Amino acid sequence: MAEYDYEDVDSGEGGSINFDFKGYLFKVLNLWKFVLACIGVALIIAYFINVRKQNVYKLESLISVENDQNPFFTANTSISFNWGGVSGKMGKTITTLQTRTHNEKVVDSLKAYMNYFKEGKYRKIDIYKDAPFIFEPDLSQPQLLSRYIGIRFLSDSTFEVFTEFESESGSGQRYDTKARMPVSLPIGPFQKTFQVGAVINLPFFHGVLQLRPDRVVKPGQEFFMQFRNFDGVVYGYQKGIGVSPFSNASASVLRLSLAGTNKSKIVDYLNTTAVILSETELERKNLYATNTIKFIDSSLRAVNINLKDFANEMNTFRKQNKVFDVSTEMADISSKLKDLEIQKEAETSKLNYLDALENYLRTKTDYTSIAAPSSVGIEESNIQSSVSKITALAIERQSYEYSTREGSAIFKDLDRQIDAEKNVLLETIAATKSTIRILMNSLNNNIANLEAKLSGLPEDQQEFLKIQRKLDISQEAYNVYMDKRSEAAIVKAANISDISIIDEAKDIGGGLIGPNKSLNYMMGLMLGFFVPMFLIFVIFLLDHTIHGSDEVERLSKIPILGLIGKYRYHNNLVVYEKPKSAVAESFRSIRSSLQFILNKNPKAGGRTIMITSSVSGEGKTFCSINIATVYALSGKKTILLGLDLRKPKIFDDFNLTNDTGMVNYFIGESDFPSVINHTHIANLDVVPAGPIPPNPSELLMSTNMETLIAELRQTYDIIVLDTPPLGLVTDALELVKYADTSIFMVRLDYTKKGMLQLINAKYRGGEIKNINFVLNFYKHKTNHNYGYGYGYGYGYGYGVYGNAYHDDAKKGIMGRIKQFLKRI
Repeated sequence: MAEYDYEDVDSGEGGSINFDFKGYLFKVLNLWKFVLACIGVALIIAYFINVRKQNVYKLESLISVENDQNPFFTANTSISFNWGGVSGKMGKTITTLQTRTHNEKVVDSLKAYMNYFKEGKYRKIDIYKDAPFIFEPDLSQPQLLSRYIGIRFLSDSTFEVFTEFESESGSGQRYDTKARMPVSLPIGPFQKTFQVGAVINLPFFHGVLQLRPDRVVKPGQEFFMQFRNFDGVVYGYQKGIGVSPFSNASASVLRLSLAGTNKSKIVDYLNTTAVILSETELERKNLYATNTIKFIDSSLRAVNINLKDFANEMNTFRKQNKVFDVSTEMADISSKLKDLEIQKEAETSKLNYLDALENYLRTKTDYTSIAAPSSVGIEESNIQSSVSKITALAIERQSYEYSTREGSAIFKDLDRQIDAEKNVLLETIAATKSTIRILMNSLNNNIANLEAKLSGLPEDQQEFLKIQRKLDISQEAYNVYMDKRSEAAIVKAANISDISIIDEAKDIGGGLIGPNKSLNYMMGLMLGFFVPMFLIFVIFLLDHTIHGSDEVERLSKIPILGLIGKYRYHNNLVVYEKPKSAVAESFRSIRSSLQFILNKNPKAGGRTIMITSSVSGEGKTFCSINIATVYALSGKKTILLGLDLRKPKIFDDFNLTNDTGMVNYFIGESDFPSVINHTHIANLDVVPAGPIPPNPSELLMSTNMETLIAELRQTYDIIVLDTPPLGLVTDALELVKYADTSIFMVRLDYTKKGMLQLINAKYRGGEIKNINFVLNFYKHKTNHNYGYGYGYGYGYGYGVYGNAYHDDAKKGIMGRIKQFLKRI
């Protein structure tokens, strides 16, 4: 039998609280069915989420972004266009693909604002091109937004439009102007029959429905259409399309990606966006050549008028005058004069172009409409380079206007580059004009000298030669402009886009990216496991009730005297009436332990045992009656004193009344022998508490109590004191001095952990000595005791005698796990 040092006080009892991980683990193990049920529910929820969610696919395409040179650009080409532009073509392309303007063109091209559905098991399914019909909307009329419009085929030539409205108006949109406007609706169910191919003109639905080629419809088939807000659709694609470089090794290749629930729709959008991007880039690339052709055309019109005028003038002159034979010398002079005048005309054209260009640069802010300088024969490389750079920068700035806020750093940087290039160009124009004027002065002098040589001819011959020269000059200018225009048109026609499609988007199977069913199941498994674990953890933290002997040992150094199992009986006389029960054996074990404790401090006369608890309901009276009974049955002359004067109970189990008792003795109303009751249990006398007094503490503190205990020690072997709860009143403390040993009742699953701090404090302070715990309502192998206590090694109590009355059944898997953890 173990010995206890009752003076050893655990100084750490009132210190920091340590988490009982082993207790928590056993709590979880004993609630394993709850944890498994939560996991099962979570996996079922994950399954329904997976089957109800639509599959999400992601497809890709590849495009190349190159500075492709026009194959007609050779060293002999007289009109040169600097197509290179500025750097950063990849960045501009990425930006363009994500602009609102570009995606508007794609959405408009595909009519992506119009959707086709059929009814599925859990939702309406987007069927896109799988619909057996095509609806051509009337873009000039508003279509109802966001509502499903049903199409029910009655035959292969007739169908029915059906829906139901709850309000008189809805929101519609015209897809030509993108304007939003209210639409009047008929309240209630709506049904109307139409012929396939006939015009549908309803307040909320306008267009023509045609069957797709080689598609068959069955009577009764139902489909649904839905129109969506154009701007919302564009915004969705604008944010959804992914653009990224293909690899570091292929810097000019971009990967386009898009995710959605319908693979055919993704394929069409990716391929269409690449085609429209290529067309837009080619249009931008041709802008310079287009402006040049426009400039040449305007010059041709002027030259053509002059040519016609000079031709008419020559015809008139010939009619009025005879044909002259001009000497070879004069004809040669006239030819030289013509060449000089042609050269002067060319320089005049250059000067006019430069004057117009200078005025354009100083007065305009949009520099995308400048014609090529080479269209008028300006071969100055600095001018050509500056004009092409300014044009390219202006086009780049224009492309950013759709996606970038005005005043941003990008615009400031482009404007700075344009202004810098423009200043250089203006200086170059001024220098070039000065050079041209010097050349023209020289030409004028040479022309004057040659005209002086011709002045000796008759006036009619001079006039003939003059008209002839003007006609030849105009014809020469016309031929030159026609050649340049043809060359510019050929260059434009042969031009190719910098954007080329390397790998079109295509549905070849796969591409599934969601829902991630495995992840959903894993999340369900984790939530199903951790949520109950967390709930058990919270309950475990908030649970301040004592559930097992291990907790008592952890919270206090006061030894445990014994364990009393839960036993339902109609009264408290279990030991007497059920002597072979496990509870009776528990009290016999407690009696043995008490004898060991009492024999350590031998005294003359009877021994006093005080029984108390923290609060009412912990089995104090039950324990008092049965300890007294077990001593009486062993032949000890025993008396049970009911000292719980505030809430007396012991009288009822012995079929006694509480009319007289300890209170009557204390107040002197009766002598002690008159309040003693001899029970039907041999050697056991009982004194009930008696009427409830107004001053119970004072009565217990009276000298009568001390005298009584002294007298009883001479008469009885065992004196059992049934006292009030120690945690509620101080009465029990007044009786400690009369007790040779004390029992503090702890009811498992009932007594609060904080109550042990109270008894610990009094134990450390020396107010209570020789005290032991008795655990009541002990449950053999239940989830509350976490497997502790049974056969734990106290050497007494329910743990020793339990096997005599309970079969030691084979442990299951959970039992083995708990047994293993218990030994850790």
